[in-house]
Amino acid sequence: MVRIRLKRMGAKKKPHFRIVVAHARSPRDGRVIEELGHYHPVTKEPLAINLSKIDEWIKKGAQMTDTVKKLVTSYRKGGEKDETTS
Repeated sequence: MVRIRLKRMGAKKKPHFRIVVAHARSPRDGRVIEELGHYHPVTKEPLAINLSKIDEWIKKGAQMTDTVKKLVTSYRKGGEKDETTS
């Protein structure tokens, strides 16, 4: 099974996450299939997501984690740049 989830990057106390596609059984910070965006919870512009790629992976059967699902829905509602690549 393939999941769309967060991969933690950044330094201690300064989190930065990448939104990635990875196998469900691989480690959180392990090998990924593709990167779809990033999330900086501390900065002013925290999200950049490639929505077309996310839709492609969902059509292929990938499942989003709860956190990524919340981020994507808030990004879609916010009306920020529709197709942002990282």
